[in-house]
Amino acid sequence: MKIKKTLEKIPGGMMVVPLLMAALLNTFFPKALMIGGFTTALFKNSALALIALFLLCNGAQMRFSAAPKALKKGVILTLTKYAIGVAIGLGVGKLFGPAGILGLTPLAIIAAMTNSNGGLFVALTAEYGDETDVGAISVLSLNDGPFFTMMALGASGLASIPFMAFIAVLVPIAVGMILGNLDEDMREFLAQGERLLIPFFAFALGAGLDLTTVFKAGASGIILGLLTVFLTGFGGYFALKASGEKNGIAGLAEGSTAGNAVGTPAAIAAVDPSYQPLVAAATAQVAAACIISAILCPALVVAMDKYQKKKALAVADA
Repeated sequence: MKIKKTLEKIPGGMMVVPLLMAALLNTFFPKALMIGGFTTALFKNSALALIALFLLCNGAQMRFSAAPKALKKGVILTLTKYAIGVAIGLGVGKLFGPAGILGLTPLAIIAAMTNSNGGLFVALTAEYGDETDVGAISVLSLNDGPFFTMMALGASGLASIPFMAFIAVLVPIAVGMILGNLDEDMREFLAQGERLLIPFFAFALGAGLDLTTVFKAGASGIILGLLTVFLTGFGGYFALKASGEKNGIAGLAEGSTAGNAVGTPAAIAAVDPSYQPLVAAATAQVAAACIISAILCPALVVAMDKYQKKKALAVADA
């Protein structure tokens, strides 16, 4: 059987196929991977550990001279995604109040659009970007959790910047960079881990998705997912282009909603009870945005990659 060659024929297949397979398995047979032992450890609970190992392997490919560029991209993408999510969320709140429009509340909009799926970003930039794109995750990790949403909703006094989350993501990259820059043999050895790990942590990410949440959230959840993918994705793409980067594909890879954003509405309500009536609907909508973006974001990145390569060929032939 030509499993590897078949997957490689599918755009982003090494990541998308395992992710969707795991999501379908988790949706229809949620207990299948919860039998314990090595099975659960590898296929259900391994995403963070495998992504950390991937970041170490990727960091080993990054020369010290490339670090400032990675940080620059991370800052640009983080600020752009945050600005777009907050502008739309607060704009809806200003015009339509806390109840929002079409069932979409400012709480759900900001929670979904300012919080990105780091694992998806890493997988996509590893395949369609370069090491500085992947390295941008060291800054993008700051948008994990409810802090940015709290700050945008005027509750920043009740939260603290998750500085340790930033450090926790930076350490594996730094360790990899040190090893790779000290020893070329280590750089070459760790390079093998970049492509090897992608299908495994993609499957683990998919094992945390439940496709039924899309239907529970209804049209509002689908709309939120589309807004996240296209507005924050293209926002990041054009922001990188405006900064002088030739390849803005990392911006499109940031057009997603993280799984942990599903807990943000409840976290907000815990510090501001006035949001409690909105939690149930907002949670379902954010979960739907997570599912929709996990499917559409890779498709958009693949499409842009094909377009850029086709354009480059046309220019070369001219």
